[in-house]
Parts: sequence; structure tokens; C-alpha cells
Amino acid sequence: MKKTALSLALGLIMSTSIFSKAGDKFDTQQAEPFIGKVLVEGLQSPWDMAIDRNGQLWVTEVGGNILLVDAETGKHQIIHHFDDVVNGGQQQGLLGLTLDPDFLSGKGENVLYAAYAYKGKEGQAHTKIVKLTLDKAARKVEKTETVLDNLASFTDHQGGRLRLGQDGKLYYTIGNQGANQYSRTCYADRAQRLPTQQEVDNKDFAAYEGKTLRFNIDGSIPEDNPVINGVRSHVYTYGHRNPQGIVFVGDKLFQEEQGPGSDDEVNLLEAGANYGWPHVAGYPDNQNYVYTSYATAEKCNTLPETIGDTKFETSGGAAPNKMVAQKETDFKQEENYRNPLKTFFTVRNGHNMFDPNCSDSSYLCWPTAALSSIAYYPKDGKVKEWRNSILVSGLKSGGIYRMPLNGNSDDVQGELYKHFTSPSRYRNVEVNQDGSKIYVMTDTAGASLGLDGKQNMQMQNSGAILVFEAK
Repeated sequence: MKKTALSLALGLIMSTSIFSKAGDKFDTQQAEPFIGKVLVEGLQSPWDMAIDRNGQLWVTEVGGNILLVDAETGKHQIIHHFDDVVNGGQQQGLLGLTLDPDFLSGKGENVLYAAYAYKGKEGQAHTKIVKLTLDKAARKVEKTETVLDNLASFTDHQGGRLRLGQDGKLYYTIGNQGANQYSRTCYADRAQRLPTQQEVDNKDFAAYEGKTLRFNIDGSIPEDNPVINGVRSHVYTYGHRNPQGIVFVGDKLFQEEQGPGSDDEVNLLEAGANYGWPHVAGYPDNQNYVYTSYATAEKCNTLPETIGDTKFETSGGAAPNKMVAQKETDFKQEENYRNPLKTFFTVRNGHNMFDPNCSDSSYLCWPTAALSSIAYYPKDGKVKEWRNSILVSGLKSGGIYRMPLNGNSDDVQGELYKHFTSPSRYRNVEVNQDGSKIYVMTDTAGASLGLDGKQNMQMQNSGAILVFEAK
């Protein structure tokens, strides 16, 4: 069990960077084994990135474009556009992308998979997983096939990460769709709801919200998927809030997940495991979080949208409209319950959630990092001190957090390090095969914490890919 206590800031070793215009190089302000440059900027809400066997970058833009970016020059071209994409902002549109292991190998077809939002026949947005087959040069899409569709889609807590495992299965994260807060205060959180056999047979995927899915490349359910509550479905794990990143380390699957007002998480995913949300945020320690199901409140539509905000979760006051606020220890933990490996960050009850430095946007100063992606720095990577580490990107304070793994690569250990800090929002981090380059993608717009710890609305590098190369 690894709790990162923000109030103490112990073990959080930081380095900062000042970025410049595209093409310019710079050194980090504190000693780092990397030198960085802005590879390209001005991309339109870039979201996911994959590195092919030639070291080139495949990038998704939320508005529906798949880009091929030259990893040396930053020059890029549109390889494909989804005409039916629903662009709902940073969390809805074209999101996840993953390459087949034989992509550009010459052994077979050049195949990639993508996840994007589209509008169904009834006018409601859904998510679709598609298989794209490209020509021999991988410059043109020749065939598009639907793998899985009618999955949930919303503008908040979408999840959206898609990865192909070494087992040949596709893994996809779905968030809780913004349930139980703000505009969806009266929308029930389904992260603990499991599908019935009838729903699976009817391809009714409503219960897939707040889950990690695992499925064959044709969209069917693998025979070795876990049986949960008597049903085998696409569900691999459940009890998630907003899981935006997954990465394989060998056969082990790590995930990062955004918490509410505290307790972002890094998890080791196990088949059939329950990670506790919405009953537990971080650890079941009754600190800085209580759960109230507003959707079941009397006259829920009379509640203010801010009722699901951390203001109430940490106040300890009486729940409104005859609701009951549940402590984390009220949740019955079954044998399949799992705690996170690391939290960002654990604080005690009474923590000041209204820092005057973030008066207009108090959430920026909450004890979270707004984790957005996860990557692995390999055991044989070029930089010795970084080897066998998990990297996660943060949206709120523009940084890459590094966590060394143990010898078995199944748990984090030692100190937490923060690198490449800037006022930008880091959307995604990827590491090339030999660890000589780390690529970081930034949001086009949004709020973040500046280097002075105050609210910042100006991105240092908007819609950019930054590359950090080992010295």
C-alpha cells in the first residue's frame, strides 16, 4: 500500500522546464538526463499516440483525424478522417488508438484499431471500436470494419484508452460518464453494476460504464474472460471512475484513474477485480471522501449541480433530501476487491479545498494530479536511473510523474519523482522502444497550475508534441 501524502510532499522530487517554440531545444532547469524540444505544435486537441516500428508517431485528434507525424521533423499528414465523429471536447470524439504488432512488418496487413464517438440512429452518442486496414505503405485506409459498437459516450469521464495486449486481445477503458455530479447529478453511477446474461445476449452494454473491457479483435467475448456474478462478458475489471490510461509491462496491466477531489490512482489490474468506485476513492480510509448516491434522492432534480462537488464530500454535514452519506468503510469488500498501488494524493479530513491561489477554479488546487495517461520505461532503457519505471502524465500541473517498480514489476516502490514541469496540460506520454526518447502531448486549451502555483489559462505549448531525448 503506497499513499502519497501531498501535505508532507515527502519523496516528491521535482524538476522544472521552460519550453520554447517548435524546433527549439532547451535544457531542463534542474539536472535531467534528457534534453527536450518542441517537435510540433498547433495540433487540434491531440489525444492518443502510438509509435510504430520505424519510430514514427500515429496520433489521434478528437475532431476525427488520424495523423502520421515524422518523429524527427514534426511534419505531419492526415491519414484518415472519421466523417461521422461526434466532437464533444477533450473527452469525447476520436480517442484511443493502438497498432497491430505486425504493423509495417511486411508479414501481413497493416492494421490499427481506434475508438471514437458517433451518433446512433436514435440521435444519442455512442462509442465504436473499429479496425482499419491500410495499404502497403500505410498511407491510405483501404477498409474499415466495426469491432464493437453501442458503447457509452459522454463529454465527461469517458475513459477512452485502447490497447492491444500481448495475448492478442483488445483492452478498452470506459469511465463512469460523469455520473453523480454537475450536469449528471441525477444520473446513477454504474461502476459497480454488472451486466446480466440477458443484457450480454442482447448486446445491451449499459452496465459497461466504469469498467475495463477485454475482447477479441472481432469484438467477441474471450472464453477466458472472468466470470463475475455468474456472467462472462466483455468486462475485465470494474469499479472505476475515469480510467484514462493503461499500459502493459510484460503480462501485467497497469492503469491510472482520476479521483474526485483527491486520490487519483495507479492500479494493477487483475481479471475480475473490483477497484471500489464510487464507494471508495483511493484507500478505504474514510479520509476526504464520502459517497452519496444523488440519483436516488427525493426530488433529485431540485438539487444544485454543485452538490456532487468536493465541497459536500468533505464537509461532514447532513446529506440532502433524506440521502445517506456513506463512509468508505461502509463498503463491503469481497475477495476480489483491490486497493491502488499509489494515490495522487491522500489527505486527511479537513484539508483546505479552497486555496486562494485557485479562487476562480478551486479544483486546480485540489490534491489530485488529473492523471491522463500511463507508460512504461523499459528495464533496459538508455537512462539507467529511469529503468523499470511507470510514468504517468498530469493535466493540472503539466508534469510527468515517475514511479520505480520492484524486481517483479508488479508494485511501485521508493520515491515519487516529477519531471518536465510546465504550465501546459500533459495529455499523453509515450516511450520509444529503447528508452532514448520520451514523447509528451499537450492539450490545445484548458486551465492548469502555473509554475507559481496559481491558476493559469495560457498553454505554454498548445496542441504540441514535446520530445525528450536522452543525453
